Amino acid sequence: QVQLVESGGGSVQAGGSLRLSCATSGRTSSSNAMGWFRRAPGKERDFVAAIRWDGGYTYYGESVKGRFTISRDNAKNTVYLQMNSLKPEDTAVYYCAARAPWRLGGDLSSPRAYDYWGQGTQVTVSS
Repeated sequence: QVQLVESGGGSVQAGGSLRLSCATSGRTSSSNAMGWFRRAPGKERDFVAAIRWDGGYTYYGESVKGRFTISRDNAKNTVYLQMNSLKPEDTAVYYCAARAPWRLGGDLSSPRAYDYWGQGTQVTVSS
């Protein structure tokens, strides 16, 4: 079992930056990939970014490419989402997710690829 705790959300003006953290309760070997998703009020959950442990491959949603960066710190069992050049449309609750180690392949941009989810952290970007 893996428990995920997000932090780092808050309010920022457009053009600003925030860094989200997702701390895992277990070793990173308890998963083989992690992702970030977000849900804005009245909208579907959107894929933001994902990272695979094997090779550190990263993937991004189209709306955040070039502005957001996903990274990991194995020693701290933590995944980060650095968000730069924030826009009001980035306002949402951000969730991190982990894929169980026995699951391989699949589309990491789909919520169905993940087995564990954090509680979410609010990000608000004002214009």
